[in-house]
Amino acid sequence: MDTVALEPSLYTVKAVFILDNDGTRLLAKYYDPDLFPSMKEQKNFEKNVYNKTHKTDSEIAFLEGMTIVYKSSIDLFFYVVGSAQENELMLMSVLNCLFDSLSQMLRKNIEKRSVMENLDGVFLVVDEVIDGGVILESDPQQVIQKINFRVDDSPLSEQSVSQVLQSAKEQIKWSILK
Repeated sequence: MDTVALEPSLYTVKAVFILDNDGTRLLAKYYDPDLFPSMKEQKNFEKNVYNKTHKTDSEIAFLEGMTIVYKSSIDLFFYVVGSAQENELMLMSVLNCLFDSLSQMLRKNIEKRSVMENLDGVFLVVDEVIDGGVILESDPQQVIQKINFRVDDSPLSEQSVSQVLQSAKEQIKWSILK
């Protein structure tokens, strides 16, 4: 039997997407431009994945030469896609980090409405976990810490009124104490 040795690669993740309970895309990031180059092909793939996985209790699927790990929560399905040769445990660690980070960020309210209301934060979580298909982080605590740092470091125009007021109160308090 002739086996081909595959070169190890940091580019572990081919795609990440979140679908609602109807199979409609809420968020999708594809990291391999050759995999599904058009939006139509991406949505077709997502529909096939959803049709294969939405009624099963397993956590892994193989479809179109891809390894797919997934998890559902209330009315959402979370998917992480890798190549057929990819280690399922690596993909599952990405999925768990993504899910647990979102759970913390959304205060355990992982449902369609809360994800849509906090979509910018959801994208931040995905970007902190994966960059260009490379796994950056697998610890949800670290992801949340990095996201909170980004929010605290945002320009004044992007801060909420309550954040500005809190900061002003602290500055006044310190100036009085001096």
